[in-house]
Amino acid sequence: MSHSAISVENVHLSLGDAAARVHVLRGLDVHIGRGEAVGIVGPSGSGKSTLLMTMAGLERPDEGQVRVAGEDLGRLDEDGLARFRGENVGLVFQSFHLIPNMTAIENVAVPLELTGQPDAFERARAALERVGLSHRLDHYPTALSGGEQQRVALARALVTEPKILFADEPTGNLDGETGKQIIELVFALQREHQATLVLVTHDEGLAARCDRVIAMRDGEIVGGEAGIGRAAE
Repeated sequence: MSHSAISVENVHLSLGDAAARVHVLRGLDVHIGRGEAVGIVGPSGSGKSTLLMTMAGLERPDEGQVRVAGEDLGRLDEDGLARFRGENVGLVFQSFHLIPNMTAIENVAVPLELTGQPDAFERARAALERVGLSHRLDHYPTALSGGEQQRVALARALVTEPKILFADEPTGNLDGETGKQIIELVFALQREHQATLVLVTHDEGLAARCDRVIAMRDGEIVGGEAGIGRAAE
């Protein structure tokens, strides 16, 4: 599909070993347009986070094809997937995944340094200023509040100006008001960068702010549209 940023076709994925093996994704077909914001909702265990991980190339399906930004992820080895994510994808999780012995600006500069960008710290500083943390550049994660840590994680996810932003319960560890501020930032930065956004959340009201909502249960899509909705002009 010419306007597709993400294309998932007949994807099956099982996790676990032997008798504990669970069929988590069951023949999913999902297409997401360039610049589109899509919310994925469903109860715990429905497969929504696993679907996001599969789209991001962090889980490999047993069957089916996943194409992201025109790349067939199944054709890439682990190093190739890591390079692809570094160039195309931003990731924000419920747990902030900051490197504890690095300051805020060092954390944000990491993905730029990995790709050899000479202006890594200048761009990291600008990204932190954009999320309102110009006064916390040299603080370590333990000296930051949960909301500040998530802002650092968001700045790190967007500092490379990725085509696609994956956010998995990004407000799950935050209080209500802080979570609201983070979500406002996510949508503002998504629009600013004209990125495709895939947002996994248990909050249907939050998901409704997206262009389209996909509902999952037991590894299958049970509501919403799986095809492309609005693509960016």
